[in-house]
Amino acid sequence: MAIVRLRRATTALSIASLNYQSSAFSHLSLSKTFSHLSRSTRVPYSKHIVRTQIFKDNPRMSSSTGADDTVDIASNIASVRQRIEDAMASNDRADGSVRLVAVSKTKPVELLVAAYETGQRHFGENYAQELMSKSTEFEALNLEDVRWHFIGPLQSNKAASLVKTVGLDKLACVETVSTLKLASKLNRACDAWNEETGNQKKLGIYIQVNTSGEESKSGASPGSEVVELVKQISDECPSLSIDGLMTIGSPGDYSCFDTLVECREETAAAMNKEPKDLELSMGMSGDFEIAIAKGSTNVRVGSTVFGNRDYSK
Repeated sequence: MAIVRLRRATTALSIASLNYQSSAFSHLSLSKTFSHLSRSTRVPYSKHIVRTQIFKDNPRMSSSTGADDTVDIASNIASVRQRIEDAMASNDRADGSVRLVAVSKTKPVELLVAAYETGQRHFGENYAQELMSKSTEFEALNLEDVRWHFIGPLQSNKAASLVKTVGLDKLACVETVSTLKLASKLNRACDAWNEETGNQKKLGIYIQVNTSGEESKSGASPGSEVVELVKQISDECPSLSIDGLMTIGSPGDYSCFDTLVECREETAAAMNKEPKDLELSMGMSGDFEIAIAKGSTNVRVGSTVFGNRDYSK
């Protein structure tokens, strides 16, 4: 009975998740859908291969998986973790010195829950509305210890709603801060959340650096621009904690990783910190092992965990 109930509830959750932009979507309904599923009756997704189906009426979300595609999340996660461990061992990195952020943009919540059941806790999202929706859905499932990383371009007018909806206890980091304007908006949002909740938490941020120099890439320029931005944020945004640097880089150009490492040296000096005290978020599905060899502490892996995305539809 538990498996039957889970399958029915999973179908309901998938439909709700894939249509989160619809005005008819209701988080209250989602909560009620899962209210009868206690932790004792929930069957761990990690013991099953998760099947998803396409929803043609929502191109953005339906493109994440093809019709009747099979994604073995548990196997994928295990493989990625082993590759991370091997890369750390090969480069004399300490155990636990690299964090895996599972990038789940456009993917249905059922796949995230499958990853969660394997022990994965850090998830990355590129779209503010999608992160807020998934965070609310996780709360409805009583999965409280998830940590969200925002890794896409964030419009300053979305900062307040992102912080308020997700909360500083679950929003681990905004990895894409590259302007004082955005930092200031996030700082004010944190102040409002702390006042409302009676907390004194800070929001972790990474400074995004455009290490490739491409016009199509966001980020502050390495060198004086990054250093000056860090100084301004440190002085004017006390509710933000500058925890590291992030880059996307140019595919196949691994010198971008070296550039970020050099930038960390300069940034650490400006902040009177040791370089090791600042994280390096670099490396994705195609190059995370090389990034680890170069010093990455935070790798963002999506398709290798959740399957390829199809944006053609």
